[in-house]
Amino acid sequence: MARILIIGAGLAGMSAAYELRETLGTEHVITVLGNGERFSFTPSNPWLAVGWRKSEEFTLDAGTYLAKKDIGFIPHAAVQIDATSNTVVVDGGERFSYDYLLICTGPKLAFEEIPGSDPADGTAHSVCTTPHAQQAWTAYQRFLENPGPVLIGAVQGASCFGPAYEFALILDADLRKRKLRDRVPMTFVTSEPYIGHMGLGGVGDSKGLMESEFRQRHIKWITNAKVAEVRPGEARVIEHDDGAQPRHEHVLPFGYAMLVPAFKGVDAVAAVEGLCNPRGFVLVDKHQRSPKYPRIFAAGVCIAIPPVESTPIPTGAPKTGFMIESMVTTIVHNIAAELNGETADFEGTWNAVCLADMGDSGVAFVALPQMPPRNVTWARKGKWVHLAKVAFEKYFLFKMRHGTSEPIYEKYVMKALGIERLKHDRH
Repeated sequence: MARILIIGAGLAGMSAAYELRETLGTEHVITVLGNGERFSFTPSNPWLAVGWRKSEEFTLDAGTYLAKKDIGFIPHAAVQIDATSNTVVVDGGERFSYDYLLICTGPKLAFEEIPGSDPADGTAHSVCTTPHAQQAWTAYQRFLENPGPVLIGAVQGASCFGPAYEFALILDADLRKRKLRDRVPMTFVTSEPYIGHMGLGGVGDSKGLMESEFRQRHIKWITNAKVAEVRPGEARVIEHDDGAQPRHEHVLPFGYAMLVPAFKGVDAVAAVEGLCNPRGFVLVDKHQRSPKYPRIFAAGVCIAIPPVESTPIPTGAPKTGFMIESMVTTIVHNIAAELNGETADFEGTWNAVCLADMGDSGVAFVALPQMPPRNVTWARKGKWVHLAKVAFEKYFLFKMRHGTSEPIYEKYVMKALGIERLKHDRH
């Protein structure tokens, strides 16, 4: 009997728990450590921030559904990992031993790197967590009573640009529905070297497509930007040239602001010697295993992936839902192989597939593989993408409620995009 411990009850952690149980059967003990009671479908957060969703529509009690599959759940965050004695301590002091540890924590949001950007200050907002998106919705309702300039973007070091683009375009659509768009100048600031870069060096004609979309919707933009400071009602933004030299300082007024922060590794994970890179992201090999600690695997936003390319202002590589699904399946296959006395040599397919909602339309980005040169690279726009994103939300919540390990991206999204299903490799 193996004791398998999963840190994190998000998309990666919950998926891993279900897939492990289905693959390994009931012989082994599986326990999930979550930071709180509820699972949240994070991609729905931008909808919550404009009032198109309520949090109860895309969150659920994690322990209730995990218990149906005989999976333990502890609603306390890990505060210490002892990788030499194979133990984890949670908030409150309880200690858990493991034979295998899966780190699926997601990121720490590095608001401290930009003064005034923390939603706790009430000046700028975020859609990176459901509580932050709920706070953003409360502030947005006040904003609607007295509309003014809006500032949206992704700061230097950000590695998740999709939510910034989504929120800008969803907000535009919502304001048009409310007949208020003409009273709201919008500016998009980003560390990307050009609009549509996405931390991927562009995908197909994403540059032309997204620039055209912004022009059509009267959204101004500043690229190669560093947000220096956020103050009540204004932000100081430094625009740089292609040589990373400051070119112009902007003081941008706003009545409402949403900025995607840079990510780091969570403290308990980052503190383990030799486990992470300097930003606290877990170093893994092609089998999703820590090179230093063979009993530790990791999946999702918490892992270290090098930037796709060097940019004047730092941009990180995103980890999309499809990549996370692939990482989880790779881990499960390798643990199962090892428990069966076989060689754990499964490898995942790190492909980027993203459905970006625009409120009344959407864009699908496909980069196979994520790192260029690629076999497939394209971007397509259409109302069908918006509908697909809504359907994907429903599919994933169904998966969480019923405890299935069904690979949603491969079975539904890739099929909808007309792309042949991509299998995992075993060498």
